[in-house]
Amino acid sequence: MSRVRVHNFSISLDGFGVGESQSLEAPFGHAGERLLRWALPTRTFQRMGFHGREESTVGVDDAFASNWAEDIGVEIMGRNKFAPSRGPWENEEWRGWWGDDPPFHTPVMVLTHYPRLPLEMEGGTTFYFVNADPPEALRRARQLAEGKDVRIGGGTTTVREFPQADLIDQMHIVVVPILLGRGERLWEVLEGLEDRFTIESVVSGSGVIHLTFTRRVGA
Repeated sequence: MSRVRVHNFSISLDGFGVGESQSLEAPFGHAGERLLRWALPTRTFQRMGFHGREESTVGVDDAFASNWAEDIGVEIMGRNKFAPSRGPWENEEWRGWWGDDPPFHTPVMVLTHYPRLPLEMEGGTTFYFVNADPPEALRRARQLAEGKDVRIGGGTTTVREFPQADLIDQMHIVVVPILLGRGERLWEVLEGLEDRFTIESVVSGSGVIHLTFTRRVGA
């Protein structure tokens, strides 16, 4: 069966995956770009369209970042990763943060209490808007994935709900050396993950720690 994976998900030292007061102007709230400073210079992120920065890097951070698309057939993301709004859709003009050709190039399931018609983009990305809990969302995602793996893309609540439901096989979390103090925490109600996963850590020269959680055989 296809695996369920998380890649490149950044949290602060105090466990926040996003800051407070998210908006169109501040997608990560008061955290700004601080959670992604390790990733933005990498060759992988530069190729995804994060241009206008220093020369791309190919070290440890890029080695981890580059795994995000390998054998992925579909992504599941939360409503707030797709759009800076909650509640009923005021209109359907918003087409995501990524322009006409988003970097996913696969089907993407957007979890929302307010389903709408699919949104087909350039490059093979189609957004499907569904109201489903993690088990049902994963069932639908696997139908779209054609035997490939399913990536849980964020935001914080969505990433947290899948290990909480015991539906994660592999998870890459990046601990960034900043303190946010407020926002949305990843580790709430996830006590005892170490009993289900083998955890490995790699320290990068950029100052971040790459944590890899791999489900234990039989867990």
